[in-house]
Amino acid sequence: MQEFLLFAAVGFLAQAVDGALGMAYGVISSTTLLAFGVSPAHASAAVHAAELFTTAASGTSHLYHRNIDWRLFWRLMPFGVLGGILGAFVLTSFAGSVMKPYVTAYLALVGAYLLIRSFRRVPSNPMPAAVVAPLGLAGGFLDAAGGGGWGPVVTTGLLGFGGTPRYVIGTVNASEFLITLSVSLTFLFAILTGHWEEAGEITQNLAAVGGLVLGGLLAAPLAGLMVRTLKERTLLRLVGCLIVLLAGWQTAQLMGWVSS
Repeated sequence: MQEFLLFAAVGFLAQAVDGALGMAYGVISSTTLLAFGVSPAHASAAVHAAELFTTAASGTSHLYHRNIDWRLFWRLMPFGVLGGILGAFVLTSFAGSVMKPYVTAYLALVGAYLLIRSFRRVPSNPMPAAVVAPLGLAGGFLDAAGGGGWGPVVTTGLLGFGGTPRYVIGTVNASEFLITLSVSLTFLFAILTGHWEEAGEITQNLAAVGGLVLGGLLAAPLAGLMVRTLKERTLLRLVGCLIVLLAGWQTAQLMGWVSS
């Protein structure tokens, strides 16, 4: 019960930030799971299982408010799905002890990037069509392999190239449900075919998944309040510091500087 409540709080915080910024649910949740000793593949699988619910709610909201650029959606989503499938396949191909240092380093870099971005203004330039497919492919791959990254990679990338914030955030959030679904199905396929040798331990994370789902669903309606109350740069700094600290703690455990 204590683990369930802890991850409900994590899910609440992560979804509140994600709703306000259009990113960071997966990164916050995955970094926290890794800090508690969960393997990278199990952390990614747990987060994507929870995100099936939160992204469905978020995408439906953006659809209702007409925040989706359908032309951008159809150029972005297929590459995100492909990248997500490849990332999940790679992650389940190696032992958790092998992947953990790389995934931890990646999440630390994402946290540092969000922190640095809070001190810089996003440029406003025409968005080249050629960047959409590579961003989708990279975002989907890193989201699955790192347990988070679709929003930090794709949202910030599209905004950096001059995309309209309303339609970028709405489109990226709406497409995230299909990326999450494809990643989750890939994990399921890896379990059923025996490709994922460590899959048997996944049942140990059910409390974490349930907590992330409950916390995320409770926080979803508060996104508007978060946007009005806290400035974007404040949220980015808080999230960046949190992710870097958690990743730093996990690195210290991997190096043997602190006990696991």
